Amino acid sequence: MSNRAEMIKALKSHAQGHIDKHKMNVEVYLNNSVGIGEHPDVLEAIEKEIAVIATYMDELEVLNRYFPE
Repeated sequence: MSNRAEMIKALKSHAQGHIDKHKMNVEVYLNNSVGIGEHPDVLEAIEKEIAVIATYMDELEVLNRYFPE
């Protein structure tokens, strides 16, 4: 695998890892919102997590569209 392909793969893995992490955070909020004391506004916290997911989804889209392996 070329250095270029390895870098693209690493960038995609990095973005996907963040997507997975923030998706899990949303699931925690949705399933256990009562037990999260440091976030009294659960909907706002979920919106922030979704915004982060969208950012990393955009990164993946750009990588897939403009930098094919």
